Formats: sequence, structure tokens, C-alpha cells
Amino acid sequence: MPSPLVSVLLPVYNGEPYLAAALESILRQDYEHLEIIAIDDGSTDRSLEVLERYREADRRIFIRSRENRGLIATLNEGLALARGELVARMDADDVSYPSRLSRQVALFAEQPELALCGAGVDTLIGDRIVRGKPSPIYRPGSMRILSMFFTIFIHSTVIYNRRVIPDDLLAYDKAYPHAEDFDLFRRIADRFPTMMIDEALVAYRLHEGSVTSKHQLQMRRTHLKIVAENLERNGLFADASALRAIGANVTKETIRVVGEFIVSLERKIAAFPPETRRAYEDGLLCFFYFLYQFIADEKRPDLTHEFLTRTRKWQLIRRRERYGLLAGARAPWCSRLSLAATERMDALARYLQSVPAASVLPQHGTI
Repeated sequence: MPSPLVSVLLPVYNGEPYLAAALESILRQDYEHLEIIAIDDGSTDRSLEVLERYREADRRIFIRSRENRGLIATLNEGLALARGELVARMDADDVSYPSRLSRQVALFAEQPELALCGAGVDTLIGDRIVRGKPSPIYRPGSMRILSMFFTIFIHSTVIYNRRVIPDDLLAYDKAYPHAEDFDLFRRIADRFPTMMIDEALVAYRLHEGSVTSKHQLQMRRTHLKIVAENLERNGLFADASALRAIGANVTKETIRVVGEFIVSLERKIAAFPPETRRAYEDGLLCFFYFLYQFIADEKRPDLTHEFLTRTRKWQLIRRRERYGLLAGARAPWCSRLSLAATERMDALARYLQSVPAASVLPQHGTI
């Protein structure tokens, strides 16, 4: 059987600092039957020059450059241009390890009914890498349920199987800005098999200029909207407006309501049969931590204290955070100092757990 063509969809907007590394990581894959669909979304830096330089050296690159239309329009345009049976996503600031595509293509060959495959990531911060760890929640049969609560894959790790996914389903929806991947993954997982290769095949770069960093608040609000829709559509709640309300405004009242909502959802899940209950519990736990971070980012310890008290989840956070927050209601200044110290300790811990990027990333020259 001939090797399927993999179309690598690469949207680019002002990606000059990292674009060469991203391109080389794809061009040097050990799976060679690929094309790169690179769409320059109105970049104002030299991204287009970088793309053209690489295209001169490797004609597997197709470039389209035009005015800025935004990520969702760019992704859909790329899907329309892609010729491959398999469509891989890649971001202009990430790095794919050399065996990424071959590993994923092999999985589709073994399981032709598979619609969507993602992979684990290492985290690239500056010139250091924090190695990713496998997660026990990615089990056969759990993906549809997990996809109701969180974005099950890092976007730049996925491959879509066009032999399984209908054309009308494989499209990003502009109604879900900055969480368009969450929306698409949940729609696919609701109808077709999906799978995680739970080892790092991509180095996911964190930096202040990334889409995730720049649009974090909007992304989280859209995330809450999607979870609310999922719970309503699956009959878990007739009205999940508590999630939309806290997304719009984080106050003690919206926290009180969402806390009661989480406790009520836990009770419903506890009555589920064992074969589905564990996946729901895993999904809800991930969603709890999402809400916890969403509220903590308000930098108001009294609100985080209220959330943990309403949900009865003090035992789920680390001891040093717990001590810092217990005083949050009466001595916010003390709590802020403690939490600031925790952030510094976390940064130090990440550094100590990391390794030099050069010891992990493939070393290539630039064209």
C-alpha cells in the first residue's frame, strides 16, 4: 500500500523568530511523503522571506500570502488547499521531533477507522525543555467524554484523517475564537474514534508572543462556553449558564453559583456506571483545575479562597498554595506575598526539572 500524503497545515503570523526551526523540523522528518501548506496571514515581519527561502530549497512547500484574516479563516483556507489524505497541524513556533509524522501515520495504518490522533509534548521555554510525562487519563473509550471538558490535544500535535472525517465536519467554527481546536476536537470525538500517542512528539514553545499567551482571557471564556454547551447537549444540565456567567465576570456571587454547580455535577457523576464514571471524574478534575487557574489569575486570594471553599476542594491543591490562601479572606496582602513566593519557587522547580534544549531538539543548520 502506498504511503499516504500528509499535508502539514502551517499558519504563520509574525513568526519570524521561530519559523525556520519549525520548518526544518518538518522538512527533516523521517517520513518524507508530505507537503507543507504555509499561509502567511498578513505578517508584518520577515516571515514571508523565511518561507520563500525555504521553498527555494524544498518544493514540498506551498505558500499563500495575503492580508490578515485571523487564525480560524487561515486554518479553513489551509484545509481547502491541502491535498493529503492526512492533514497534520503545525505551529510556526513549535518543533516536531523527527519521528513525529511516521509514528502517527503508522497508527492510522494500524487503525484505519481512527479519525484524529494527537501526541504528547515537551515544553520549550527559552533555551530549556521540560520533558512531558504520560497521563493515565487517556484510555480507550474515554476520549469522547474527556473532550467534553478540555482540549484533549495540543493543537500542533494533531493529524486529521480525511478518509474518516466528512468534509463538512472538518472545519473550524468562527463562533469559538481562540478555542477553535477545542470545539473541533469535541465534535470529531463525539462521532469517531480518536487516540493519543502519550509520549512527546513535539516541543511546544511557551513565549509571550504566542497566540495562547496573547489571547488567554478570550480563550478561557470560549472554553467555558463550550463546556456549558457540552453538558447541556449531553443532558447533564438543562441550564449550564453558571459557567458562562463566571466567564463574563468573576465575583463572589458567580463563584458561589459555579461552586454549587460543580458539587451538583459531582453527585450526578457518582451515580454513573463504572465503565463511564472514571472518564467523567477525570474530565471534571481537569475542568476543576482550569476553573481554579481562571479564578487565581484574578490575583484576588479572597476569590480563590471562596472557590475552594464552595467546591470543598482544598485537598486538591498543593500544601504551600493552601497555606497561602487560607489567610486570603482576612489578610489578602499576606496571601499575595505567599503566592508570589510560590510562583518564584515554581519557576525554580521548572528550571531544575528542565534540560538544555540543545540536548533534546534536532540540531540542523538554517537555510
